[in-house]
Amino acid sequence: MIALIGTAFAHAHDNDRGRGHDKDDHGGWGGKGQSVELRVLSSPARYVSGGDARIEVRVPPGLQNKVELYLNGRRLQAELKPTGKDRVQAVISGLAPGENRLEALIKGRWDRDALKLTNYPVTGPMFSGPQQHPFVCTTTQSAVARQPIVESAAPPGTRVFDSAGNVIGYSRDCSIDTFVTYLYRTTGNAWAVMPADGSRPADLAQATLPDGRVVDFIVRREVGSINRFLYSFAMLAPAGEQAGKPDLSRWNGRLLYWFQGGVAIGHSQGTVHGGSLNPDILRLGYAIAHSSGNNTGTHYNLQLAGETMMMTKERFIERYGVPSYTVGLGGSGGAIQQYILGQNQPGLLDALLPVQSYPDMVTQTIHVGDCELLEHYMDATDRTNPKWRVTKNRSWLVGMNAEEGFDKVNDPLAQLKLALGYSTAVGTTECVPAWRGLSPLAMNPWYGQAPNQQNYEPQSDIAAIRWTHWDDLRNIYGVDETGAARPTWDNVGVQYGLRSLQESKITFEEFLNLNWNIGGWKQPSEMVQEGFPFLGTTPAEINKALTVPGYFDPWSRRNMNLSTDPTQPAPRTTGDLRAIRGAYASGMVFHGKLDRPTIDHRQYMERELDMHNVHQSFAVRQRVLERMGNSDMLVIWFTDTVPGVPKASQSMDAIAVMDEWMRNIQRNPHKGIRRNRPARAVDSCFDVTGKLIYAGDDAWNGILDDKAAGPCTQRFPIYSTSRIVAGAPIEGGIYKCALKPVEKAVREGVYAPWTPTSEQVTKLKQIFPSGVCDYSRPDQGRPWHRD
Repeated sequence: MIALIGTAFAHAHDNDRGRGHDKDDHGGWGGKGQSVELRVLSSPARYVSGGDARIEVRVPPGLQNKVELYLNGRRLQAELKPTGKDRVQAVISGLAPGENRLEALIKGRWDRDALKLTNYPVTGPMFSGPQQHPFVCTTTQSAVARQPIVESAAPPGTRVFDSAGNVIGYSRDCSIDTFVTYLYRTTGNAWAVMPADGSRPADLAQATLPDGRVVDFIVRREVGSINRFLYSFAMLAPAGEQAGKPDLSRWNGRLLYWFQGGVAIGHSQGTVHGGSLNPDILRLGYAIAHSSGNNTGTHYNLQLAGETMMMTKERFIERYGVPSYTVGLGGSGGAIQQYILGQNQPGLLDALLPVQSYPDMVTQTIHVGDCELLEHYMDATDRTNPKWRVTKNRSWLVGMNAEEGFDKVNDPLAQLKLALGYSTAVGTTECVPAWRGLSPLAMNPWYGQAPNQQNYEPQSDIAAIRWTHWDDLRNIYGVDETGAARPTWDNVGVQYGLRSLQESKITFEEFLNLNWNIGGWKQPSEMVQEGFPFLGTTPAEINKALTVPGYFDPWSRRNMNLSTDPTQPAPRTTGDLRAIRGAYASGMVFHGKLDRPTIDHRQYMERELDMHNVHQSFAVRQRVLERMGNSDMLVIWFTDTVPGVPKASQSMDAIAVMDEWMRNIQRNPHKGIRRNRPARAVDSCFDVTGKLIYAGDDAWNGILDDKAAGPCTQRFPIYSTSRIVAGAPIEGGIYKCALKPVEKAVREGVYAPWTPTSEQVTKLKQIFPSGVCDYSRPDQGRPWHRD
């Protein structure tokens, strides 16, 4: 199933009014002139889960105590609480599975309003399609430390144990009973459980709230399961509050949703991340919500992540009320989720604080998939070329940074490369320390596992899992006639090293040799298990790598398409067009739709070849510029770092600036996003201590325009990717390029200052029989341009 989430959520907040009057996309009031108006506050009316919802009724002033609610024709005894002179709220329960009719009326009058609510089970799904199985439960982790609820006496499922270690049943949905714990921050800056007897710990720390109140640093934490994942809600609470009746006097009304990064292939419930108890954020009075389903170290199905956040935020609102605004915070995959969910599901996030961002994950696979192909070429195929023994020169092909000193003397991989005669430089490119293993993880169905999978039965189901990124998102990419998920990776027509050729860093013969030999990746169904170092670097594995031919394979060469005939170029890989269309249509690609305040901030870690290469912030901005026409809502901050020195972070500053920005918008909504920007909400860069270097709209000039380099641009070198070196634009969202004949490329001077000979043109045609990439036709590779 390929769901058009971008389209579906354009109408997700239509509340399906029973009398045919649709409300606006944000759950606003409709039907002008009505004396009674009803709406759902906790979620779109068509996406209610768990059988309950927080609703609001607006009535003429003075009639709040006359409101009655009816669910499917039955009078509800809900507790209606006034929230203004003309409004009441209630949390209703008892919704039946599927469609429900909720009515509100004023007793003794004809005035009434009705809504259609569609209720789904709390275990999901709502719109993400068939759920993934096998699905391994991880509820025994420290943050939960309990067995899942038994759902069946027999497999399939995760084994459930009693206190003596006996199997008492199986769980497929990994549900747990919701529980609340009270934690306190110690004077030694650690978390501890509040004493059950109600006594005051001697080491209880205090927090000073922004309004000046000094309170005990005690946190109420609620943990449960939603959509098969584990969630956490945390906020300040007083000691001794009554069970089931949370005291919200220390909550500042803001909700921060914590998104976590990582890369995983699903089939696991995941873990509750420690960031969900961030003390610096909690001490400000924020509530923090988090779900293991919003951790890309659990899975990378961001359609499922959006569904999970919707259900989790719904539960928060039912428990604690509507926040004044919801801001996202998270790094890497946590940043990606903010961009994708902000694009696809209006109303979930009001503001974004992405850290170490990428525009999305799925288009990272495009150039990351080139990494080992190019490293293999330089290490093995063209090993005698002295250019690749100079570390910095390797950036001429991979685009990303390269540094000396990363292949240490005690690095078994570096030692083996030397021992086995492979060309090696003193240092390396970002491809090796940052990305090595990501291609096998994403592409190879044999290379993967889920935590706690040993407790799943039957194990034959685990053995049958296809451990690929494509299969993790099979509901989006679709499956072929064999049942395997369709892959998106494509390098047909890609002219590797083109810009380095144009800059005369490589010769035309070197350019031809590279593109003749580079090859591509086998289809996942043709792949085999990996070798050294992917399965370990123990002494036994090192010995095997030295003695078993072909076992030393840090490039995953065994799964590459390489030529066995020197008279024929290595075959390229063709991506599946249905899968590519699915990625775009489902909203898994960030296409630049950004209509809320955003502070994209990161630490500059290019010198240590960190995978969070900094050009990604500008890939985001370029997509936003192309889609929105401006980037007034997007602020970019860099903070410098030095390897080995503690890193400064601007996240708390970003939270403070965003709070000011959001309060400005709430006070002056007519002024919009840009005119409500605080003075500090501007492009900036900071030194290693976090001290401001420069702030201004011209900070990053020269990156996306032809202006002279701005003050921050001059301070922070920006690198690229293999596809940018091959001629692609910086935004990086083109899976499969448009093609043009080789003869046309030659006529247009693509290879200037080189003029290929007739023999070289013949060889180009052999390498590129269907043509070379034509990045001047962006509409061919980026379908959102036709929105």
